[in-house]
Amino acid sequence: MGDLMHALPALTDAASVFPDIEFDWVVDKAFSAVPKWHPRIRKVITTSHRNWRQGWWKNIKNGEIATFYKGLNADDYDVVVDMQNNLKSAFVSLLRKGPVYGLDKYSCREKPAHLAYRHPINVNPNQHAVERMRQILASALGYSVPNDHADYGVKLDHCQLPALDFALPQRYLMLVHNASWLTKLWPVKHWQALVLKAAEKGYGLLLPSGNEEEYQRAQQIASVSEHAHALPRLPLDNIVALMQGADAALCSDTGLAHMAAMLGKPAITIYGSTDTHLIGTFGDNQQHLITGMSCSPCYKRRCPLPEAVDGHPVCMADMEVNQVWHRLESVLQAQ
Repeated sequence: MGDLMHALPALTDAASVFPDIEFDWVVDKAFSAVPKWHPRIRKVITTSHRNWRQGWWKNIKNGEIATFYKGLNADDYDVVVDMQNNLKSAFVSLLRKGPVYGLDKYSCREKPAHLAYRHPINVNPNQHAVERMRQILASALGYSVPNDHADYGVKLDHCQLPALDFALPQRYLMLVHNASWLTKLWPVKHWQALVLKAAEKGYGLLLPSGNEEEYQRAQQIASVSEHAHALPRLPLDNIVALMQGADAALCSDTGLAHMAAMLGKPAITIYGSTDTHLIGTFGDNQQHLITGMSCSPCYKRRCPLPEAVDGHPVCMADMEVNQVWHRLESVLQAQ
C-alpha cells in the first residue's frame, strides 16, 4: 500500500503540466480505494496477485486471469508506465499489449523486471521512492520534475467515518501496531505501556487491523485501558477518515504510516529493519524513530541474531517506551 501512496505526487506533477490528463491505474483489489483518492484517476483496474500466487492453474481455468487480461487491454493509452518496477508489476506489464515504460537494468532493484519494458528509464535507485517515481513519470511523459515540494494531491470528500460500537473520542491517537514483517513489530507489552501513558493524558486510542490475527493483537494491546479500542478490519476509505481526525499517529513501518504522511498528519514511525532514506514516511510532520543497533537496516523478515526469540526483533524490543512516549508527547505539544 505504501508504494501506491508514493506514486501519488507523480500524478500531481503530471497534472500541473498537462491540466487535462487522466490515468487508469492497475492495483491489487485489496488496495483499490487508494487510487480513487486522487482526482486524476479515471478508472481502476484490479488484480488479485495474492490469489494468483496460491493457484495459477485454478485462476486460469476459472477465467479470472483472462478477464483481467481483457480489462487491461480494453483501452488505448498515450503512454503505459510501470511505476513500481518489481517482478509482480513486470508480469502485468508483459500482459499489456504494446510498449511499456519502466526502469532500466541499472535502476531496477528486482531483476529481471527490466526485461518487461520496451522504453527503459534510468534514475538513481538510491533515493526515496517518492522522488524516484516522480522522475519515472516525468521521463515517460517528457517533462522536468517540478521544483515544488512533493504534493500527494488527494481529495477525500467521499471518505466517511465508519459506524463504531463506541463513541469516537474527541481527542484520539491512531496506534498502527501491525506490520507484515515480524521484524517491524514493536512488542505488545511496549504498546500496552504506551496506551496507559496516553490514556492518562486524556487521549483515546484507536488500533486498526487488517486481518483477524492483527485484530486479536489489537485487542490484547487495548485490553489494558477502557480508552483504547481495537478496530476490526475496515474499508480503507473509513480508515483514512479516522486517520484524518486523529491528533497524531504512532506507527509501525507499514502502509498506514504512509497514509499518515499522505495526509500530513503528525506521526512518528518506528524503524528497525528497513532504510528510511529509501522508503520511510515522506512529507510534512513526519518523524522517524530508528533503532540504534549496527545491524539496522537488515531487511530481514525474522531477526537472525542468536539472542532473538522465535525471530522477534531484538532492536525493536530495545526501543524503550519512555523514549517513544517522550517523542510522541513533543509532537502533541507542538500542535
